Amino acid sequence: MSRARPALNLAIIVLIAAAVYAIPGGGRVASTFEAVLLVGFGVAFAYLGARLYREHRVALHGLGDQHRAALYGALAVVVFIIMARGRMWHTSLGELVWFMLLGAVVYTLAAVYRHWRAY
Repeated sequence: MSRARPALNLAIIVLIAAAVYAIPGGGRVASTFEAVLLVGFGVAFAYLGARLYREHRVALHGLGDQHRAALYGALAVVVFIIMARGRMWHTSLGELVWFMLLGAVVYTLAAVYRHWRAY
């Protein structure tokens, strides 16, 4: 690997940033690229979740209905607090609720893990 490679990569990033700043409509192109990138990440996470479910289906069903529901509920709350973080952090009460939900998720995941390891 060449020593000039990191400098070349940095120069490319600076050049792209300068083009987005200087070209009219470059901000819209950057926003569109960001949206496409975020959709790609969403699809990748969905594929990863489906793959993990298929690989660990027996272990998930072995948890029992109550703990499996707690696990799925905790994952749903994780998605909610990630999506709502921007709005919830505008007020101190919202920030407190956000951290309380995060604590509840961690506690629930730990309880499900302890139950899973008990067998």
